[in-house]
Amino acid sequence: MKIIAEAGVNHNGSLEIAKKMVDAAAEAGADYIKFQTFHAHSLVTAGCETAGYQKENVGTDNQKEMLTKLELSYDEFRELKAYCDSKGIGFLSTAFDEESIDFIASLKPDYMKVPSGEITNLPFLRKMASTKIPMIISTGMSTPEEIARALKPFLKEGYGANDIILLHCTTQYPTPMEDVNLLAMKTVCGNFGHPAGYSDHTLGIEIPIAAATMGAEIVEKHFTLDRNMEGPDHKASLEPHELAEMVKSIRNILKALGNGVKEVKESESRNIIAARRSIVAKKPIAKDQIITEEDICCKRPATGLSPMLWDKVVGSKAIKDFKIDEPIEIEENGWKFGMPSLKFKI
Repeated sequence: MKIIAEAGVNHNGSLEIAKKMVDAAAEAGADYIKFQTFHAHSLVTAGCETAGYQKENVGTDNQKEMLTKLELSYDEFRELKAYCDSKGIGFLSTAFDEESIDFIASLKPDYMKVPSGEITNLPFLRKMASTKIPMIISTGMSTPEEIARALKPFLKEGYGANDIILLHCTTQYPTPMEDVNLLAMKTVCGNFGHPAGYSDHTLGIEIPIAAATMGAEIVEKHFTLDRNMEGPDHKASLEPHELAEMVKSIRNILKALGNGVKEVKESESRNIIAARRSIVAKKPIAKDQIITEEDICCKRPATGLSPMLWDKVVGSKAIKDFKIDEPIEIEENGWKFGMPSLKFKI
């Protein structure tokens, strides 16, 4: 399972801030940090308005004006890629136009990503499919029919079942809990035969953690250096300490899920003797006395016969004198039984 720290445009167009975000994501333990690569003039018309959630967080109603301030150059992305390599964290960036697709593909990333808004953009999808790079497809705002149509260009280019990861996503910042519909992540996986992941826009870290427990192949979460910064996505993003806590929690939960086989673990086996009981003498018992239920009881530690052998002990002849609390030993077919794993011929 991979964790993507989504930087997006939370660098506010600053390479310096972007590098600080790389530092934060690497320190948090994320597998990848992901940016967004675009040319505003290729993405929106001059009069395109900002989305509702963007209007609340930026100083303009014009989307092109907003996005122009958030661009990084190709040279800056090359520098970011090298910086990620030096910090030991994977570099990804979502391309939003065909020229940027070519550029990001030239950096040979582990994955390319189709953002939710482009899932109905056929020329864009064909261009992405032509890269032959493993693909992450975000399904925010889409119906099953739209997902099926979006997959066709990739299947035509020879993409197999494991070459595409479908991200369940609700494209609202922040996403209300009642709109998450996390169970749909498994539906997406089942319906299309591709691994499923989750791109989160809720506040907090519990939903991406839940997605990990449900088998998400990828969990993606927006983060920022400071939620109080001006910009479209900061308010719905984690701060570095929260990102670190999310990553730590997911890693621990994945360890805790285990292999599903019920077995005694080494760490707990050391507690068996202290936690379980043995059959011991409740009162003094004389040699050759027939042992009754009134003569014995079960107490810790488990250094003698298991209480599961109660019925064998009751009615047997005492093979020696036993003092109060002394573990009971019995003889059967010439063998003496007492301490755990102790079995020897008389």
